Amino acid sequence: MAKKLSSIERLALILCGILLALSVGLYLYGQALGPTPEKQSGLGGDFTLQGVNGPVSLSDFNGKGVVLMFGYTYCPDVCPTGLANLGAAMNRLSEEQQQQVQPIFVSVDPDRDTAERLDDYTRYFYPNAIGITGSKSEIDKVVNAYGAFYRMVEMPDSAMAYSVDHSARIYLIDRDGNLNRLIDHNAPVADLSSAIKALL
Repeated sequence: MAKKLSSIERLALILCGILLALSVGLYLYGQALGPTPEKQSGLGGDFTLQGVNGPVSLSDFNGKGVVLMFGYTYCPDVCPTGLANLGAAMNRLSEEQQQQVQPIFVSVDPDRDTAERLDDYTRYFYPNAIGITGSKSEIDKVVNAYGAFYRMVEMPDSAMAYSVDHSARIYLIDRDGNLNRLIDHNAPVADLSSAIKALL
């Protein structure tokens, strides 16, 4: 016959379950927000790629916070989700705060993403966002500098011919051009907005 648990033992088991759930929740929350600023040493740096109106450098926005994403306009899920979240997070800021932040979308698909296409695509999600591209070697330098990645995946049975696997993080850069932290593309909008405000 199984021994019945006392009320104290039952309470202890319940408390253990609650503590375990809290630990898992905090871990997942930390994963969504990404590493803290002190873990970003060695990543980042200035770069120059091409926008619809000519060359665009990170240093053009010294004095502003920059929100950087890597992706491509044919992306079926990560990019639309990340850019929609970014637009929603930016719209939580005051007009004055929005003027102090520059969202930048770097294409990792230079063969299909022209500067004009990128301009239309990024502005759909947020009117002041900038889409930029370059040669494969130029893009690779930026990708490597930020510890990002991408790779082409052939799709022989699709009219698209290929897709691109790529980083799904949002990179927050402070007013001095230093990488401050990384946040997952589907982090809660409120958390992303708060992290952007912290750059100002």
